[in-house]
Order: sequence, then C-alpha cells, then structure tokens
Amino acid sequence: MIVLLTDFGESEYVGVMKGVIYSLCPTEQIVDLTHTIPPQSIREGAWVLLNSYNSFPRGTVFVCVVDPGVGTGRDPVLVKTKNYTFIGPDNGLLYPATASDGVESISTIIIDEDASNTFHGRDVFAPAAAYFIRNQSGKVLGGFKQSLGVSLKFNQNERKGEVVRIDRFGNIITNIPPADKIQYLLATSDLRWNVQWYPTYFLGPDRGIFIVTGSYGTLEIAVKHGDAREEVPFKIGDELSLE
Repeated sequence: MIVLLTDFGESEYVGVMKGVIYSLCPTEQIVDLTHTIPPQSIREGAWVLLNSYNSFPRGTVFVCVVDPGVGTGRDPVLVKTKNYTFIGPDNGLLYPATASDGVESISTIIIDEDASNTFHGRDVFAPAAAYFIRNQSGKVLGGFKQSLGVSLKFNQNERKGEVVRIDRFGNIITNIPPADKIQYLLATSDLRWNVQWYPTYFLGPDRGIFIVTGSYGTLEIAVKHGDAREEVPFKIGDELSLE
C-alpha cells in the first residue's frame, strides 16, 4: 500500500503522481491520506503524518510532498523505520513520524537530470515509491545518511504548546494534552480568553469559543457551527498556553 500526503489540494498534480505509480505498479493500492495541507505548511504536514501513520498496516509506504524547497539543495530521502517506509523531502516533514517509529536507515534518492525542478512529486518521489514496491529501489537510491538534516520538533511543555493543525471545520488544534479541568485561561504573550471545556462540539455554547478534546487526544479551540479563526487570531506554529 502506498499512502499519499501533499499540499496539492484539488489539483491535477495528485492524479499525475498516481499515474506514475500505476504505470510502474498497475495493481498497487494507493490511499490518499490528505491533500489539504495548506501550501508549504511543513509543520502541519508533519503533525498530520505523525498522528496518522500508525493507523495503517505495517509495510505501508508513505509518499509525502510538502516541499517549498523543491529544486534546491535539500535531499530527497527514503527512510525505513521499524514498521514503515517514508519518502519525501528532508525538510522536517518526515522527522517526527520517523523518529516516533524508530529509524532503521536513511537513503538519498537520485534526482535524474531530466527531473523537473518544480515537481519532484512526479519525477522523484512517486517513482521511488514504485521501484521500492517492486524491490528495485537500487534504480533510484543513492548513498546512506546518518540522520535527517532537519529535526522538526513541536513546542510542548506541560500546559504550553503550539497550534499544529486547523481543520476544514475551522477547529484550531493544539498539541497540548487535556487535564482534569473545566475552565481554562487561553493565553498568548499579549491576549487572554476565559474558555470552558465541553465533552463534544454539540454541547458547546451557541456563541463564542470553547475547548474540546479532539481526535488527536489534544485540546482544540472550537466554535459551534462556526470557524474558530473568526474569533481568535491563531495560525500554525503560534505558541499558546492553556492554564
């Protein structure tokens, strides 16, 4: 199984990557994890991958393309972990998930001289996944690396953390774990909100923001039947505390 994660949205680029894979592996199963990562949002892509990869069977190959540095000196890599294989740019996107599962080896992927400088998803990462599935990865792999070049880590310490994901419903997802509290003080360096925790979105107040424990097992800022971004000015990577 090959699983795709990109920031390509509803574009032809996803279909083209699948076409390349199917051309080399016509019977392979391809699953779309998501293509809704905001453009160039490496941190958000890394969070989604970290919290999703172990929902898939062992042996799954993840092809991940959130790559603002495409065509530059960053390495394309294939990382084998204890249970999975991850393919993508060495820009921090793969680091949390691969570290979580335990890195066994890291190989660079050869960039063919005819490869586009703007579409490595098609010309580098998709073929690498297909050849790996076919047990012909020697066609595309270069040398080994001792470690990934970018060690992306999320800021989290007790009740302090960061915004890691904003989903399509406008829920602002943090990496802060829940606590046995109903009332919270939501704070940034210069702003404060008193917010209450509710067990479900449905039970939240009809107006204003509130807190729920989301499907990632962390606290989310939500608005019932609305978009929390219209109430609080958070974006990915913003630091905050819930006390």
